[in-house]
Amino acid sequence: MGQKGKDKLERSSYDDQLRLLQIELVKLQNSLISKGDQILVILEGRDTAGKDGTIKVITQHLSPRETRVVALGKPSDSESAEWYFQRYVAELPKKGDFVLFNRSWYNRAGVEKVMNFCTKPQYANFMGTVNEFESILASSGMTILKYYLDISKKEQAARLADRAKDPLKQWKISPIDQQAQKYWNAYSKCRNDMLEKTSPKDAPWIIVKANDKKVAHLNMIQDLLSRVTYPGKDKNLLKASKDIVFTWDGNLSKLEK
Repeated sequence: MGQKGKDKLERSSYDDQLRLLQIELVKLQNSLISKGDQILVILEGRDTAGKDGTIKVITQHLSPRETRVVALGKPSDSESAEWYFQRYVAELPKKGDFVLFNRSWYNRAGVEKVMNFCTKPQYANFMGTVNEFESILASSGMTILKYYLDISKKEQAARLADRAKDPLKQWKISPIDQQAQKYWNAYSKCRNDMLEKTSPKDAPWIIVKANDKKVAHLNMIQDLLSRVTYPGKDKNLLKASKDIVFTWDGNLSKLEK
């Protein structure tokens, strides 16, 4: 497909391409169920980057029994006293499961760090142990795909303004989101530190340039499908644009400002 970030997709073209990719997702799920494989997709990114919409198009035609979307809220007092990863471990995919985390344990590397919801030792402990934790999961046979949806400050401002005036999007508004622009630079620093320190070979970060939601949806699904094995794969459909989605390579200049 090879769209550039500035390209705009016509509705008919987008729908047609999305349908073909959703058929590929169904093929993948059929393989997961029959083989008992496990896939964990982690979606992180700026507030308003489009995580909800991306998850919606990925899961739209998948079996709800073997597909789970996990979006954990603020931990309870008892959960806060537990091992940090404990409540996430309970949500990991079982055999045959396709699980998507709408935000994840990386809250500690982002919003918790920026908003001082965790202590410096808690943050340091997380950053020092998360790679080993993910490596243990990967070595057990779990496929971990970590996507960071990145948008520009201007685009985020426009989306926040749209939320504020759209009565159907009021559920998306939170005090944290309303601070996103104010703490833009702090979030950028945390993002950069997270990408640089938590991208091991067996669970690297994959960046998605998400200023255009439709282009981001198609390219991320193409990339996801290209990274897993399943029978009947139509490789001609899975040529994601490297300008839109790419494995993190340490080049900060590729990120949205």
